[in-house]
Amino acid sequence: MAMDLSKKSEKELLKLQSDVEKQLKTLEKTKKTAARKAAEAAAKKHGFSLNDLVGAVSAAKKSPPKAKYRNPEDPSQTWSGRGRQPGWFKDAMKAGKSVNDLAA
Repeated sequence: MAMDLSKKSEKELLKLQSDVEKQLKTLEKTKKTAARKAAEAAAKKHGFSLNDLVGAVSAAKKSPPKAKYRNPEDPSQTWSGRGRQPGWFKDAMKAGKSVNDLAA
């Protein structure tokens, strides 16, 4: 069933677009729920729960890495030692400070 969109007004097209986006989100949720149920059933068949296989901790629940270094001039600025060095860390190194001087 083809729909002739050329005869629709802008308002009608925007409403249609909104309805399609909502329906796509609903469809995605339905598919995810079905996939989760299938995965849980497969895990159960082998004597496990899904959490046993994929872990119960989500990325959102992980705590941020602990600060290893602190800016002596502004203690609110910290760095875990991961990723790029912050400017204050580089500046302190250039100024002759040691890594131990900046340890948190």
